[in-house]
Amino acid sequence: MTSTLRPAATTGAVRRPDRWLALSVLVLAVLLVAVDATVLGLATPYISEDLEPSGTQLLWIGDVYSFVIAGLLVSMGSLGDRIGRKRILLMGATAFGLISVLNAYASTPETMIAARALLGVAGATLMPATLALIRNLFHDPRERSLAVGIWGATASAGTAVGPIVGGFLLEHFWWGSVFLINLPVMVVLVVVGVRTLPESRTPNPGPWDLPSVLLSLAGMIGIVYGVKEAATHGVTWVSLGTGLLGAAALYGFVRRQLTLPAPLLDMRLFRHRGFSGAVLADLLTILGLSGLVFFLSQYLQLVQGRRPFEAGLAELPAAVGAVVSGLMAGRMARRFSVRAVVSGGLAAIGLALAALTLIDRNTGYPMLGAALLVVGVGAGFSFTVTSDVILSSVPKDQAGAASAVSETAYELGAALGIAVLGSIVTGVYRGFAAPAGTPAGAHESLGGAVEAAGHMSPSSAETMLSSAREAFVDGMSVASGTGAAVLLATAAATWFLLRAQSLETADQAVSSGSAGLI
Repeated sequence: MTSTLRPAATTGAVRRPDRWLALSVLVLAVLLVAVDATVLGLATPYISEDLEPSGTQLLWIGDVYSFVIAGLLVSMGSLGDRIGRKRILLMGATAFGLISVLNAYASTPETMIAARALLGVAGATLMPATLALIRNLFHDPRERSLAVGIWGATASAGTAVGPIVGGFLLEHFWWGSVFLINLPVMVVLVVVGVRTLPESRTPNPGPWDLPSVLLSLAGMIGIVYGVKEAATHGVTWVSLGTGLLGAAALYGFVRRQLTLPAPLLDMRLFRHRGFSGAVLADLLTILGLSGLVFFLSQYLQLVQGRRPFEAGLAELPAAVGAVVSGLMAGRMARRFSVRAVVSGGLAAIGLALAALTLIDRNTGYPMLGAALLVVGVGAGFSFTVTSDVILSSVPKDQAGAASAVSETAYELGAALGIAVLGSIVTGVYRGFAAPAGTPAGAHESLGGAVEAAGHMSPSSAETMLSSAREAFVDGMSVASGTGAAVLLATAAATWFLLRAQSLETADQAVSSGSAGLI
């Protein structure tokens, strides 16, 4: 069947001999984003000590990057479809490297906030362009599955390597060094990418609609900001109003796309059940996982007393599992089925999270390491296959916009997960019993409790910290249970949403126009 729809001679004619070298350039771009996403958390205490930002400024330093990147992903993916995906990737990578220097040498909180926002603009160009170029480089479905697996494995490896490299740099150099490591990667990416990457764009794309860009930016920033504000300060008029304004802007964005002859995002993409199911699976998976990712580092450092470098190494099994399973995912999806691999991966993550509800302050590393390994394996299988489904479910000239939708689901899922699961942890934690004279800040976070202990008598501090740590572990157990329920429910949903879906049939549907997208 495949040979009938896709003649071997045609496939061979468009197969580039340097496509694997070109892929190495794309994974360098992924590495830039993955490492940068992890090193800031390690550098934050040093930045706080040096720049002396206010509490609000510190929050903006940490959050503005994700706000901007979430708001611009769809717009930048669509812009790449119009002006050329190679062009926007190389421009974005160059900007990412140069703005990293501005981050490294920021001398005031305001400069740092502006630099992080600009880095978000550059980062929004990279991820959609990399996946879109994979869609255009690899026409053979089996090769593309392997390429997507390598792409995902690099992202997982970067997330793991980031804390280790960052911890090493912070122990030997000043905090700006964690941003300067982007420069050599950027130079190699641009020099090799100019020679090896093919240019691709949408034929006759129509104008880039600025009102749609503004609606998308306002909508995503409004929702993500409202969710994070609610997670930090509870539901207030500010968080509720901002979230509602964001939802109204996104509603306006959708309505406008349905009326434009050349929309920024073709909403008909969502008619494809495989595409919609894969995007929903990604969003809910990240929602359920984000609590573990967000709080595990605090557990390892503030509860079990590990150093940052040691905590980074302790989280390595998740990355190893994701790398190995990501490289195998395409082959497994063809041998069994797409829905079996995705649903099985999500169920594995859910069961691992369920096991983490049993942890206490003294849980040994073998249990933690095993749970993290299972989480990594499950995530590698599910995310790699859903990314492949998303790419193969759309025409090549819409690959940038489709990839941007996938990345936006990731950002939104992370924001929602931290808000929902973070509220659970914080709600359980705040109720811990504390001795008289405990500063109010101790009840805000476990980090606040550790800081407050320095202003108390040794006996009171020990009693307070013991109670605070127990409460934090209790909250983390409840959050893990909630995440497990979300993941298991998502596994069941994807079993039905991805039925009859295969990586080859999605390509064939697009080629024949039967998916209703062309």
